Amino acid sequence: MSTFSKTVDLLHRGMDAGLVRGEVIANNLSNATVPNFKRSNVNFESELKRALETEERQPRLELTLTNPKHMPSWRPRDYRDVEIRRVLDYTTTYNNNGNNVDPEQEFNLFLENQLKYTLLAQAETFEFSQVNQVLRS
Repeated sequence: MSTFSKTVDLLHRGMDAGLVRGEVIANNLSNATVPNFKRSNVNFESELKRALETEERQPRLELTLTNPKHMPSWRPRDYRDVEIRRVLDYTTTYNNNGNNVDPEQEFNLFLENQLKYTLLAQAETFEFSQVNQVLRS
C-alpha cells in the first residue's frame, strides 16, 4: 500500500470515528436527565495507535516456527482491522438519580470532536491538493 493511500485511509477512518463519536455525544446529551442512564464513549484512536505501533516495532527475540501449526510469538496487527467501539461507562455517577452525564463535559467533548474532524478534513484536502498539483505540472 502506498503512503498516499494509507494516509487517506487513516484520515477516512478518523473521520468515521468522529461521526460515530458525535452521535454518541448527542445521545449522551439528549439523555442527560434520564434516571439511571449511563453515558457511552468511543474507543478508536488508542487501538489504532497500538496497531500502527506493531507495524513499526518487532520484538528483539522472535521465536522460530518449526511447524505450520505453531503459533507465532508476535504478529503485526493490521490497522484496517481496528473497529470503532462504543464503550458504556457504568462505573461513575454524576447525579443523585444514577445518571453519569455531565453536560458541560459533553459539550467540551463535542467541541473537541468537531475540531478534530475539521482538522482531518483539512488534512485530506491537503493530500488531494498535492496530487492535483502533481497532475497539473
